[in-house]
Amino acid sequence: MPVYEYHCTDCGAFEAMAPMSKFADPCDCPACGTSARRVMLTAPNVSFVSTSLRVGHATNERSADAPKRTSTHGPGCSCCSGGSKKSSTTLHRPDGSKSFPTKRPWMISH
Repeated sequence: MPVYEYHCTDCGAFEAMAPMSKFADPCDCPACGTSARRVMLTAPNVSFVSTSLRVGHATNERSADAPKRTSTHGPGCSCCSGGSKKSSTTLHRPDGSKSFPTKRPWMISH
């Protein structure tokens, strides 16, 4: 059943579901019970386009303010892009200091 919008003179606008055969009939206000006429406050959400075009428009709308990321890592990541993962050459000492025996021997650890 479609959702129709109605306007009560005392309470304001409200929505109610009704069969399509009763689209022109007034509906009773859920707050006060008076008869309210049907109005069109928002544009109907009717789509006569193909599914692929509708999905494409939805994707464009989503990517306008919140792009979808395919991965949590950047390009060239060895764990995601199929490359071999290099083993770390960092030497961790028991006191928590680090050294890089194969790289930059002059570099001081953090």
